[in-house]
Amino acid sequence: MTTTALRDDSFVHPALVYRDDHEYVEGTTRFVSEGVAAGEPVAVAVPAPRLELVRDALGPLGDGVRWIDMARAGRNPGRIIPSVLRAFADAHEGVRVRIVGEPVWHGRTAVEYPACVQHEALINRAFAGRDVTILCPYDGRALSHEVIADAHATHPVVISAGRRSASLFYDPDAVLARFNQALCHPPGAAAVRFDAELLPAARDFALAEARGRGMTGVRLQDLNLVVAELTTNSVVHGGGSGTLRIWAEDEQIVCEVRDEGRLSDPLAGRYPVRPDQIGGRGLFLVHFLSDLVRVHTGDSGTTLRSYIART
Repeated sequence: MTTTALRDDSFVHPALVYRDDHEYVEGTTRFVSEGVAAGEPVAVAVPAPRLELVRDALGPLGDGVRWIDMARAGRNPGRIIPSVLRAFADAHEGVRVRIVGEPVWHGRTAVEYPACVQHEALINRAFAGRDVTILCPYDGRALSHEVIADAHATHPVVISAGRRSASLFYDPDAVLARFNQALCHPPGAAAVRFDAELLPAARDFALAEARGRGMTGVRLQDLNLVVAELTTNSVVHGGGSGTLRIWAEDEQIVCEVRDEGRLSDPLAGRYPVRPDQIGGRGLFLVHFLSDLVRVHTGDSGTTLRSYIART
């Protein structure tokens, strides 16, 4: 098996479908070793137990590799492109880089999964024309047939059972359209309308509701910033007003803002923020602070939903 990049000096995005630890270690370590031998900067961003498997198998060869626990850094899939993938690639401008990135693993919830698939589809836009190779492992034992099918749809190349082949089902734009799902709120969600004059009142409303549902400390501050960014974004870009809803879901507080705007750029919020950048940080900050972000946009408006742990 080889995971060498296609010889067109552009972005390469293969999926590695593995069925046991041996296939996982063989596929990822070969990919890393090829990069190290070629003098390419390499990062491995996978959940911690997998991280140790790869690190142990590489031994001293992994000393120069950047190791990232994806279960933490990629808890919200919307953070992965700017804060993991682009952060590493942009730090090595002018040379090809290799990244192992595993954003989908057994245990991701049904609520999280659409954001994971959208992330995988958006990688292709975010890195088009870049000298970057990103290998995405998928557990063929534990993940459903539907998940593996989505891997074929979001990756132009698939490696399975030691064979590398072009995906016959590659269509990331169709995936983005399919997972642009309407978001239905629970009947008991507290709600308030807002416009430019009512932005402070909307934030106060959200904080009071969150406190009443058990949110405390730093997470309450995070929610305050998220609500401020989402509501301000609606006023500036979403028709001047919107509706804020908030409720508790398991151990998280969910806040949602709906307005009449249309989000035309699916990568909005996933661009890295430059230190000298003025403006354009709002949705990036929402992704950075949230444990999960879900988005739906269409002709009738846009819904952005943030999930934040209560404590």
